[in-house]
Amino acid sequence: MLKGWKELYNRSTLATKIRWSYVLLLAPICLILFYSFYNLWSSNRQYENMINSTVVASEFSLDFKKDFDYEVYLLIVGNKSVQESDTKEMLDKAYNIAEGLENITDSLENRQRIKNIKKYLKNLEVYTKRIENNLAQGNKYQENMEIWENDVQIVTTLVRDEFSQYTYYEVQGVQKSQEAYRRFFTQMLRFCLMAMVIILGLTIFLSYYVPRSITKPFQELSHVTDQIAKGDLTVRANINTGVEATMLSDSMNTMIDKINELLEQVKTEQVRLRKAEFELLQAQINPHFLYNTLDAIIWLAEAGEQKKVVSMVKNLSDFFRTSLNRGKEVNSIREEILHVKSYLEIQQVRYQDILSYDIDVPEELEKYSIPKITVQPLVENALYHGIKNKRGMGHIRVWGVPEEDCFELRVKDDGIGISPERLLQVQDGIRNKVLTGKDFYGLYNVNERIRLSFGEEYGINISSEMGEGTLVCIRLPYVVNE
Repeated sequence: MLKGWKELYNRSTLATKIRWSYVLLLAPICLILFYSFYNLWSSNRQYENMINSTVVASEFSLDFKKDFDYEVYLLIVGNKSVQESDTKEMLDKAYNIAEGLENITDSLENRQRIKNIKKYLKNLEVYTKRIENNLAQGNKYQENMEIWENDVQIVTTLVRDEFSQYTYYEVQGVQKSQEAYRRFFTQMLRFCLMAMVIILGLTIFLSYYVPRSITKPFQELSHVTDQIAKGDLTVRANINTGVEATMLSDSMNTMIDKINELLEQVKTEQVRLRKAEFELLQAQINPHFLYNTLDAIIWLAEAGEQKKVVSMVKNLSDFFRTSLNRGKEVNSIREEILHVKSYLEIQQVRYQDILSYDIDVPEELEKYSIPKITVQPLVENALYHGIKNKRGMGHIRVWGVPEEDCFELRVKDDGIGISPERLLQVQDGIRNKVLTGKDFYGLYNVNERIRLSFGEEYGINISSEMGEGTLVCIRLPYVVNE
């Protein structure tokens, strides 16, 4: 048979031989190309699946914990009813995403992590049902808060951590896939070099174009991240080559937009706090307070109390001089106490039959800083909301207590006090930065200005007993006033 094929070849024309040569040459080339394209397609599909799962998991893990914890909190505090709450939709969405990722990933370890996430989501559903049942029964706020703090937040943290680990190992899989792809590409180059010069030329072209098409989008992303690191938040990634690079580009633009939104929120908060300071300063220049003080001065002058008139005018002058403070936002403790003393001496003339006071702040604390008009609003609250509502004489005490790493200024009155329900509202409002009524606007304003100046660990704390009086503690750091 071989002899017959040889004879047939020998009898063939040159054109036929060339054609057969082409067939014999193209057959292995086609097999190599088919094998090459199939492996390229398979590797690219696996790579895209890993990229897609990584992007979905990273975007989802950024938002789920914060949004779900907040949604459950709104349900507990009554800002949303069970019917209005989105907890069920959020859990269903998370569960669907987890199932989708389970179908995408090829890693057994990541599939186990997805199973853990699904189990955690089922636990969150149980905790949410328990909270809803408690809400239906009523009077179980503390139990719900414990479930939220000890169960819900812990489990959402576990969900976030599992998603983070999923993302980390998927990224590792992408890196391994890239390495395998490079090894395969090198082998194909060798095969093509052995096949023919044309494949060599094609391989040279692909070896330049394919890596460049892969690395160029990521080089552009690297440039964008460098600009962001330098503080330029106006830059945007504009990549439309490659599904994975495009998705990363869109995700980065979304991240930059969110950062800009947060910066705008911070700016808005700064403006709001400055406005609050201005409103508080306006409150100090209350025309009714000024009218009443001037009436008291006139009354003393008509009664021939020249020394008291001089004292009242001096106290009024000191009060407004310290309030304005040449535009500065920070006083020393000594200046702040002088401001409070001027206010109390003025008010004692008007309310001498119901008001007494004493001030005892150690001299060692007088050099430290405090936002201006901090203590006076607390003293004013003590007078108008505590002592004036009590029959008979009332007493206001202001004193300082040095501690190891900070110090406190305390304002105490023996007035009518605050009801437990209202006290809880005020404490929650101070803790969560929520204004709970115009009658305690001064407390809220003072606390926010202290936090803005010195940090979240400082501020005011209020305690009270109905019929016994109220105590407000101002916690401040040891910062010397310049």
